[in-house]
Amino acid sequence: MASPNNFRKFKDPNKKSFNLYELFNGNKNGKGVKKTDKITDFNFVNFFKLYFRNFGKMIQINLLFVIGNFPILFYLFARSGNLSIQSLTATNILNSSFHGVMLGGNFTPVTMALNGILGYRTLNYVPTRATYICMALTALMIFTFGFVNIGTAYILRNIVKGEPVFLMSDFFYAIRRNWKQALIFGIIDCAICLLLVYDVVFFYYNIGVSFFTNVCFYMSLFLVLLYFMMRFYIYPMMITFDLSIFKMIKNAFIFALIGIKRNLCAVLGIVFFALLCYGLLLTYAPLGLLTPILILFGTGAFIAIYAAYPKIKEVMIDPYYKEETPEYEEEPIFRDMG
Repeated sequence: MASPNNFRKFKDPNKKSFNLYELFNGNKNGKGVKKTDKITDFNFVNFFKLYFRNFGKMIQINLLFVIGNFPILFYLFARSGNLSIQSLTATNILNSSFHGVMLGGNFTPVTMALNGILGYRTLNYVPTRATYICMALTALMIFTFGFVNIGTAYILRNIVKGEPVFLMSDFFYAIRRNWKQALIFGIIDCAICLLLVYDVVFFYYNIGVSFFTNVCFYMSLFLVLLYFMMRFYIYPMMITFDLSIFKMIKNAFIFALIGIKRNLCAVLGIVFFALLCYGLLLTYAPLGLLTPILILFGTGAFIAIYAAYPKIKEVMIDPYYKEETPEYEEEPIFRDMG
């Protein structure tokens, strides 16, 4: 279920008119990419060549992640405290007892000094009905998550393949062609991610309780790593092959193991970049706050596709062309790994 190879109509390259839609859609006139510049060896050096060559598109793809998953804004707004009731609350458990002593009139230099320590209060935000409504609206993300991932995966795969990219049209094309599987697996994906995060947090706070909880904590970390690598392959396979969700998950598990070197390098790259953005946030908050909006998610997705697509091509696509080379106008619907 991949993109048609039919020719697109381009505007006159000498025409200088400005079009805002074309600017965002990545279709503005330019010298383009030469055939000799096409990446065929997906190594470490070529990753940076391809990334910086398409840096503007990475920002646009990141915006698609942020805008497409708009329900997360409901959660951030609810957590901001704007919908909550503000109240003062004690920061020390001895505050109530000491407050009773102070009400008795026992004012001495010692009690006054202790009052400055034990009587300190801070703002507490009490959730309201509006807060819970916003929290509930965040659940809409399970319906947008798969659509955004399938659309951006299609764009990034074409970038890695060296094909022309028409940002918005390609994004919605991939969603139209794969919306059923994208919706179903998007819900499954969200559920698995939330379950794995819950397991890690739960067993982390129970480390040392028993040997069983210790083993479960490290097992949950292993499952997070395994599923994180499997996700590199699931969405690219969804836009390239006609497979059931079960077969895609099975194939992704195989790819996570046979491509372990590239997968681990991609995981380290994503973690390193995320820590770099977090360090920027701690160093200079205004600039650090822009990284999730402009670059974080798009770059992470690009690293994943760059690591996954060469292995998919080697195992599932290249053998097809060796067996038969039919004439066709569209890319073939490839077969399962078996």
